[in-house]
Amino acid sequence: MNEASKLERFEQTMVPHLDATYNLARWLTRNQHDAEDVVQEAYLRAFRFFDRFDPTNAKGGDGRAWLLAIVRNTCLTWLGQAKSRASAGVEFNERMHGTSDVRENAEEALVKSAKIASLKHCVESLPVEYREVVVMREMEELSYREISEASGVPVGTVMSRLSRGRARLLDCMEAKS
Repeated sequence: MNEASKLERFEQTMVPHLDATYNLARWLTRNQHDAEDVVQEAYLRAFRFFDRFDPTNAKGGDGRAWLLAIVRNTCLTWLGQAKSRASAGVEFNERMHGTSDVRENAEEALVKSAKIASLKHCVESLPVEYREVVVMREMEELSYREISEASGVPVGTVMSRLSRGRARLLDCMEAKS
């Protein structure tokens, strides 16, 4: 496969998953700028190894699980390197990223904002192995099998981590109310 056809096939197969890759990286790194760097590095890695991508093994051949596995591994590498340095958090801007209902009164908006902030804090406080499966399942709507492929763990482990992650989220949210 020549470089031009490889690039064209890569763009058709992998670029549609850019939002999902950024979302996973954002939740794992907890920082917008770091997530952008991780996604860029992951896409470079994915392109470098695109010859190894086998669409017959990917569910539907879309490559989302394969690409999210690369993003996950890139994030874990980055997190390992970042342990020694302090990472500054970037606040989530609800007005910019959320939906708003103009009919909400100030009190309803404040309560909703507080709940969203609490949930965000609870998700970010999860250990990375729980946070990644919660994000992939609940936000990216991957199947257990796809999460298993992306994370490199058995489906039973995915289900266990998801259950424990959900339980910790519930405990955290109950403690905040």
